[in-house]
Amino acid sequence: MFMGEYNHTIDAKGRLIIPAKFREALDEQFVVTRGLDDCLFVYPDDGWKAFEEKLSTLPVANKNARKFARFFLSGAAQVELDKQGRILIPNTLREYGGLEKEVVLIGVANRVEIWSKARWEENAAMEDMDEIAEHMDSLGLSI
Repeated sequence: MFMGEYNHTIDAKGRLIIPAKFREALDEQFVVTRGLDDCLFVYPDDGWKAFEEKLSTLPVANKNARKFARFFLSGAAQVELDKQGRILIPNTLREYGGLEKEVVLIGVANRVEIWSKARWEENAAMEDMDEIAEHMDSLGLSI
């Protein structure tokens, strides 16, 4: 399980240090893809395979299902840690996520999310958390 929040910088070549706590669970190779809310999603290989299998069960005749699968699969890249614990994030993914210098990596249970610091600060505002929590019951989650 991934959890926690880590601030890092991405260098001019697009390399990003992955926090040691995340490296342990991600192993040497893993997948980075477009995420929702303009961030990047990072999956360990086994988590990505499980996600791919779910995507492959979506009905091809459903236009939204096709778009959903394309969104994640076309942006996906297998990355590998270098000796310094860094990955090279492809330019297309850096552009999608608005990643320039300061980034935030957060653990979200089965995945890691990579955010530009500015976007994270915009999205991390939790003023409406009480209202959101009220609706979690309908999704089967009660606190």
